Amino acid sequence: MTKPLEGILVVAIEQAVAGPYCTSRLADAGARVIKVERPGGDFAREYDDVVNGESAYFVWLNRGKESIVLDIKKDEDAVLLYSMIAKADVFVQNLAPGATKRSGFGSNDLRKKHPGLITCDISGYSSEGPSAEMKAYDMLVQAETGLSSITGSPDEPGRVGVSVCDIAAGMYAHSAILLALYERKNTGSGKAIETSLFDGMADWMTVPLLHHDYGGKAPERVGLRHPSVAPYAPFETKDGELIVISIQNNWEWAKFAKEILTRPELVEKGPYKDNISRVNNIDALENDISEVFKLFTREELSEKLLIARIAFGRVNSVADFSGHGDLRRMEINTPHGNASIPAPPARIKGERISIAIVPSLGEHTKMLRSEFEI
Repeated sequence: MTKPLEGILVVAIEQAVAGPYCTSRLADAGARVIKVERPGGDFAREYDDVVNGESAYFVWLNRGKESIVLDIKKDEDAVLLYSMIAKADVFVQNLAPGATKRSGFGSNDLRKKHPGLITCDISGYSSEGPSAEMKAYDMLVQAETGLSSITGSPDEPGRVGVSVCDIAAGMYAHSAILLALYERKNTGSGKAIETSLFDGMADWMTVPLLHHDYGGKAPERVGLRHPSVAPYAPFETKDGELIVISIQNNWEWAKFAKEILTRPELVEKGPYKDNISRVNNIDALENDISEVFKLFTREELSEKLLIARIAFGRVNSVADFSGHGDLRRMEINTPHGNASIPAPPARIKGERISIAIVPSLGEHTKMLRSEFEI
């Protein structure tokens, strides 16, 4: 079955997470993605070796690509890269600030020669801002954007446990490239796209920022709780497990008070009658809920909450997640054996997910040199 981006050539000088995330999704959609790696390879190859000797990060983000090793400081390799870009539809890079421009592959120069080319520069910070020359990695940007100040326990800031800044930047790059490809069909002209880890997380931080700018106070760190909705927190069950519940409106509160707490008098009067009242009386509210939850095991309480149509989530370990009935997987072929990873989130009816291949370092170098050498 034909995929929507078949016939599109993407050349990427990429490393780590943000760039590879973007191009992996383009490859999923059928684009041909040539991954240009420095001698020694994308350093994400060396992050760990947990997947049959391969890095979990690299396996996750480099399926369906071709790998070529180039040293673009050498004239011969620079000429080859120029040749590939001349035939490409999209050029993506997320090297250190200014690295591609110094090497002669800056987006402005490339687009002057190839006006139909779509370039995408992914950086840590905006190229026009005061932090343009700062190197940036995910946790550093979590700190810079204030994300860590609202994440963690009341005692100390915390890191979000996955690379959210990198992923956000990769997602925004991906969507911008798709829009540019769509527009090019009508105009014939490419686009110069720029996005950054900081800008992506700034968008995600809009609500805390507005609370600060217009409400006078940013949300405080509350651990596994919500700063402005209650009850929205974990509670321990009879068998020592944790279940998070979320009550978003008074209709849900009425159901919860009647069917779970068996205290219908709390629906329209008293200290918990609306969300503002519940937030203002959070300690007493959580104590009352805890007393009820400790009467039931996790399984028993899950069943009661499900029947009552109350939103809840079990606080699972990664081991629990691995065996979760809703976890959809896809097969990945790596240089040292197959691996099973989460399937692409968007499901398209009638389309099957094919096995994707993760390239070894420089696996396609010889083939690509033969194809693109002038």
